[in-house]
Amino acid sequence: MTEPRPPAVAGAFYPADGASLAKAVEASFLDARGPGHLPTRHRAKDRRIRAIVVPHAGYVYSGPIAARAYDRVASDAAARAVLVLGVDHHGAGPPAALSDRPWETPLGIVPSESDLVAALTSDPVVVDEAAHRREHSIEVQLPFLQYTEPQPRVVPLQVRFDSFEELAAIGAVVRNAIRGRDVLLVASTDFSHYIPREDARRLDALALDQILARNARGLYDTVANHRISMCGIAPTTVLLSALADEDLAAESLGWGHSGEAEPMADVVGYASVLLNSGAPHRPKP
Repeated sequence: MTEPRPPAVAGAFYPADGASLAKAVEASFLDARGPGHLPTRHRAKDRRIRAIVVPHAGYVYSGPIAARAYDRVASDAAARAVLVLGVDHHGAGPPAALSDRPWETPLGIVPSESDLVAALTSDPVVVDEAAHRREHSIEVQLPFLQYTEPQPRVVPLQVRFDSFEELAAIGAVVRNAIRGRDVLLVASTDFSHYIPREDARRLDALALDQILARNARGLYDTVANHRISMCGIAPTTVLLSALADEDLAAESLGWGHSGEAEPMADVVGYASVLLNSGAPHRPKP
C-alpha cells in the first residue's frame, strides 16, 4: 500500500485525536450557525448534488458554514468518488497538482480513486505529491467527508492562481475527466479576508452572485475588479468552468464570518453553495 499523506494541520485547524475530531465535526453540525442538527442517516436513492462550495478555516470559525453543505450531501446518495479542488496557499506546486495516494486524518485513512486520477492527468494537470505537503484547504474537508460519506474515495486537486484562460483550461480537463463518472465536486474557498464585517458582506455578495449565476468568467473578473480577497478563486473558477455545460441549479446555503465565533474587528467571510441537478445523476455504465 502507498504510504498515506499524513495530516499537516491536525491540532491547529481541527483536533489531533479521532474522538475529539468527531466531536468537533458534530459540534459544527449542531451549532446555531450551521444546520442545527446532526446529519440524517437516511440517504436518497438517487444523487442530485453535483458540487458544493465550502470554506476551509479552523472548524471553530468556518465549520458550521461548511456543515450546511455537508448536511445536504449526507442526505443525498453517496458518490463513487469525490474530487476536492483546493488552494495553493504556499505557492508550492504547479498550476494544477493532483495527489494519487491515500490521505490520513485522525479519523482514519481516506483512499484515492486511481481511475479518476488517471483521467485527470492531462496537461496542465500533473501528479505532484510534494505540492500537497503543507496545504490545508483540501485536508480540512476530509473529516466532514469521512463523517457524512460511507466509504469516501477522494482525489485532491490543488489549483494555483493564474489567468482565467489557464484556469479554464484546467476546467476543461476536469470536465472531460468527470464526464459519465459518478463524482461529487468540492471547491474549497474562504471569501474576504480581514476586513470590516459589513465590507466583507458587501464584497462577498458580489462574488456569490456570480457563483449562483454559474458564471466562471464573471466570478473571476468580479474578484479581480473589486479586489476581493477570496483565496479560492482558482478552484472555484475551475469548478464553474468544468460544470458549465451541465444542467444545474445553484443554491446559497448561507454566509457567515469569523467574528460570529469570537469578537474581532476585521473578519474572514465564509459561504456554502450547492449545485444541484434537476434530474438524478446516473453515470454511464
